[in-house]
Amino acid sequence: MYDATKPYKKEVLNLIKETWNTPYVNVKNNVVEKKFSFNEYHHSDGIGTKGIYHWAKKSFRNAVIDSLAMNLNDLAVNRAVPYAVVDHLFMPEDDNKAILDIIRNLSFECKKRNIAITGGETSIHDNIKGIDISMAMLGFVEKPKLNKFLTGDALIGIESNGLHSNGFTKIAELFGREFRNEFIEPTNVYYDLINRLNKKFIIHGMMHITGGAFTKLKDSLQGNDAVIFNNHKLKPREIFFDIYKRKVNDEDMYKIFNCGIGFILSVSKSDVHDILDEIKEFKADEIGEVKHGNGNVIVHSMFSRKKVEF
Repeated sequence: MYDATKPYKKEVLNLIKETWNTPYVNVKNNVVEKKFSFNEYHHSDGIGTKGIYHWAKKSFRNAVIDSLAMNLNDLAVNRAVPYAVVDHLFMPEDDNKAILDIIRNLSFECKKRNIAITGGETSIHDNIKGIDISMAMLGFVEKPKLNKFLTGDALIGIESNGLHSNGFTKIAELFGREFRNEFIEPTNVYYDLINRLNKKFIIHGMMHITGGAFTKLKDSLQGNDAVIFNNHKLKPREIFFDIYKRKVNDEDMYKIFNCGIGFILSVSKSDVHDILDEIKEFKADEIGEVKHGNGNVIVHSMFSRKKVEF
């Protein structure tokens, strides 16, 4: 039964207020005062079908990190600094403990990154199977720069820790009621690393490998081709081979899943060694190149000897 009085309201508000004074904004009487005057980039994303597994296992901290990662990593691509977030929780039943757990973890993670929680909503839908934590994240951009994969660039891949938060409609179709721990592993947050790299090196282009997987690279190729090799160190984890064995073809693997690569940088070949030395948090490697072509993505599959082209 839904309690419209929201008895958890006071506790939630107190948790949110802990995020209200940052180097970027002050929030007073629910009014946001900005401390900067840069251009802005706004983004919105959630965790989608993965929320079914988070709800079943009550893995709410991981769900919060998933939603933050989906937004933070895309802000990193646009070289934006996050300063505020507005969240919308969708739940199949009115669970006060779950709501407080989610907001407590969200507040903790936002405080670490100077992100103010400036609004939110909770919706109870008894016709859904899991939760979704959808967010609108606001960021500012001090020095806007076009995201371009340039002819002659090397491609650096940064490992994923598994499925991240995409492809779960297919996962549910393939695995049915079967559960794997990999289904609730949180998405890697690359934002802090990418922000640091962007300050130290000239990065021509980058991409967060999420929905659409490797086809997303087409948006920044400027008529060039991106070629992904299969002789690098970022091997897909076992869960991807299990998916492939369930008769998912090479093309769909690289169109739906990250296949072991969560983030890609396009940089001058002369910078590859120094950038790889700088990446300590995750395994990374040179995975391909950008060459003159027709704006295609060409992937040499890790699952077979086939070449996939989008």
